[in-house]
Formats: sequence, C-alpha cells, structure tokens
Amino acid sequence: MKRIETIPWNVVIILCLTLGLAPFAPPHVYEKLQMLFNGELKRTIDWFDLILHGSPWVLLLVKMVLHLRPRADSGKKTNLEQ
Repeated sequence: MKRIETIPWNVVIILCLTLGLAPFAPPHVYEKLQMLFNGELKRTIDWFDLILHGSPWVLLLVKMVLHLRPRADSGKKTNLEQ
C-alpha cells in the first residue's frame, strides 16, 4: 500500500484519462463493463481489455481510499515528543 501512496496524483489522473478511456468514442472500459453486466464477457481478449482499461480506475479508487482513511498512527507520539 505504501507504493500506491507514493504514486503522484497527476500520474494516476493521466492514466485514467488516457489508458482508462481509450479509445474515446465510446470508452473501451464502458463497453466491457456493459458486456460484463450482460453476461457477454466470454472471450479472453475481452477480459484482458477490461483489466487493462479498468486498472487505472481501480488504482485511482484505491489511492483515494488510502488518502481519505484515518491514519492509525496519527495519535501516537513520535520519539521527539516523548
């Protein structure tokens, strides 16, 4: 999880806007999600496309959750404060 926190926000956003939405009319990830919900996602290439174009969005979601969660160590004193 520490590695995800070190990825800059602008890199994650650029990944979502490029790879996550490519091709742009209509976005591949949207088509693949429709196929998934309709039970039509059967070919290996379709699963690969869903994972490839969906991974930036999953990364964005995980980074947002990690950023918004309360820190477990926020109440602890550092060695200098003791």
